[in-house]
Amino acid sequence: MRALIAEHVDGSDPRALANSWAVPNVAFSHALGAAGLIGMTWPKEYGGHDRSPLERYVVLEELLAAGAPVGAHWISDRQTGALLLRYGHEEEKRRWVPGMAEGKIYACIGLSEPNAGSDLASVRTTARRDGDDWIIEGQKVWTTNAHHAHVMIALVRSEPGSERNAGLSQFLIPMDAPGVTIRPIIDLTGGHDFNEVFFESVRLPGTALIGVEGDGWRQVTAELSLERSGPERYLSSTALLLQLIDYARTHPSDTLTALVARLAAETWTLRLMSASVANKIARGEDPALEATMVKDLGNTFEQAMPELVQAAVEVDPAGPEPLGLVLGHLLQLSPSFSLRGGTREILKGIIARGLGLR
Repeated sequence: MRALIAEHVDGSDPRALANSWAVPNVAFSHALGAAGLIGMTWPKEYGGHDRSPLERYVVLEELLAAGAPVGAHWISDRQTGALLLRYGHEEEKRRWVPGMAEGKIYACIGLSEPNAGSDLASVRTTARRDGDDWIIEGQKVWTTNAHHAHVMIALVRSEPGSERNAGLSQFLIPMDAPGVTIRPIIDLTGGHDFNEVFFESVRLPGTALIGVEGDGWRQVTAELSLERSGPERYLSSTALLLQLIDYARTHPSDTLTALVARLAAETWTLRLMSASVANKIARGEDPALEATMVKDLGNTFEQAMPELVQAAVEVDPAGPEPLGLVLGHLLQLSPSFSLRGGTREILKGIIARGLGLR
């Protein structure tokens, strides 16, 4: 893994090493696919490699710790391929999953809407039957990498008049389908990760329905467990910690030593917690509650790190020192860390229910 990363990641822009699982690089995704490092746990029948979840965890950890640009294929590898293999129609599995394992087919997730962000059960995008087909109407927002994606799995309302988490279904939507429009949302750094996606009379075949009609809420909950369980939920700011360690070597002080020790200890603790979730998955258990805890604690940690570093060092967030460049980048990005995959308030509600507290 380290040899492959060294071949493709030059680190010339230290800012690109932070939050790298949101940074797409098609050539690197192709290289990982060719090396058998995408779709590692999927069956060989669909282009996978029948490896264990723990082997996959090692690969993810090495990629994220090195700041490798894995954003192009990240969602397809993390959840879309697994969801298709579990619930998808055979025709759709054959069409999409092998290309995902090759690092050549990318996916996005259609969940949030203008009036249904954290309150996901309020989605209003609809699917209605038209013979054997389905017609999709509506809008999604904050859709990460929709402009790079070939396909979206969207949660929509398939039962007219239904409310909340009843009457929802998941559909596989090709992003080049007639009636799909993607509009960019530019963030504070000038980056283009997020998008609005509009559906105007998008016609889909019956095979586009994922799983059971009306069972979308249960399916998407399982999908979110996969989204919340990985090491990316605490490693987004690791590039800043590594730059801080380098800075402390040449600017030694008791304050920096104490901060490095604190951040390193928290990183190691979160690593052990995250790895234990991977171990549960390897044993065939459902770690939904534990994954949610790691996501909540990990996001709190990686979101707080830039402000802690800013308070401890005299460095210009505009550069030119690498520490300053990474710090300035994360000070702008990190406020969003606690939103993706469920806001902190939603996560604490899930944890409370899982512990029998509500």
